[in-house]
Amino acid sequence: MIRDIWKGLIKHIDPFLMGCLFLTLLVGLFVLYSASGQSFERVGSQSANIVVAFGIMWVAANIPPQHLERIALPLYVFGMILLLGVALFGEISHGARRWLHLGVARIQPSELMKIAVPMLLAWYFSKQETTFRLKNHAIGALLLFIPVAFIMKQPDLGTSLLIGASGFYVLFLAGLSWRLLIGAGISLAVMAPIFWSMLHDYQRKRIEILFDPHQDPLGAGYHTIQATIAIGSGGMSGKGWLKGTQSQLDFLPERTTDFIFAVFGEEFGLLGNLLLLTLFTLLIARGMVIASEAQNTFCRLLAGSIVLTFFTYIFVNMGMVSGILPVVGVPLPMISYGGTSLVTLMLGFGILMSIHTHKKLVTS
Repeated sequence: MIRDIWKGLIKHIDPFLMGCLFLTLLVGLFVLYSASGQSFERVGSQSANIVVAFGIMWVAANIPPQHLERIALPLYVFGMILLLGVALFGEISHGARRWLHLGVARIQPSELMKIAVPMLLAWYFSKQETTFRLKNHAIGALLLFIPVAFIMKQPDLGTSLLIGASGFYVLFLAGLSWRLLIGAGISLAVMAPIFWSMLHDYQRKRIEILFDPHQDPLGAGYHTIQATIAIGSGGMSGKGWLKGTQSQLDFLPERTTDFIFAVFGEEFGLLGNLLLLTLFTLLIARGMVIASEAQNTFCRLLAGSIVLTFFTYIFVNMGMVSGILPVVGVPLPMISYGGTSLVTLMLGFGILMSIHTHKKLVTS
């Protein structure tokens, strides 16, 4: 009887994904312990976040993709209502309006849109799959632009970047023409001065610092300089766990969240970085296999977007910590401290597992 209950609980869990996720999160807890100054409280808090995130992943894995497809439009509309609520009534903190109080809880609606936007676009294109035309992609781009514009206005450049990427991947996987992509790239290059004038002062400063962080070594360039010092000093095998000088002596800012990769690189060196990249690569590879085997357009587009957005998280975080991308406030998935982004990521992996394990029940 117990065996039957256990089989029922893990029926829709992909063992390979689960194993890779567990190992990656375990690495994250070890790094967090060091980055937080050996704080058991911080590690315990993150462990609680992980338990909640796994629970949400399990729930998502047990929801058939047909049900996800049905709620795509209502979820998007609900998310847009919440974003509108943030714009009108949101709480201002550190110069940004990103949070909304709903009586007993405070939520960040932009996190919901990380799933709602690709789900809505996958649903839309699945309904148009027999008549893909330019106007379909134009409508899809508009559905993507509206929430991204709301989130950029908050301002939250990192989240708007991730949501924009998740929606773009759906457009691309739905057959967006290379000619249109090249044309859009040229148009963006021509309009760059206009976009530059629309950025906030701190956002322009981050881009300027990318090219020369030493122009403001104790201000805007401090994060980048300290992070590159930490990673470079790690060498081939690192300084050892709990022995990173940049983090342990408090030179490295935001070391438990956005810049935790610098802590990892300093303590475990190039070999440790390669191990972490291997775990990430296995997660991405398994996700792409699931996307390629999906039995209908909605599942294929949604799975592909989830996996490629996960890749974007990794690329942007490691890029900004290494000094090759501007600092935009994107956490390193599964490693950085925080519950909100972790729950969103595990929800995405739960959807991947649902798409894989329910595929025999899905009609194309």
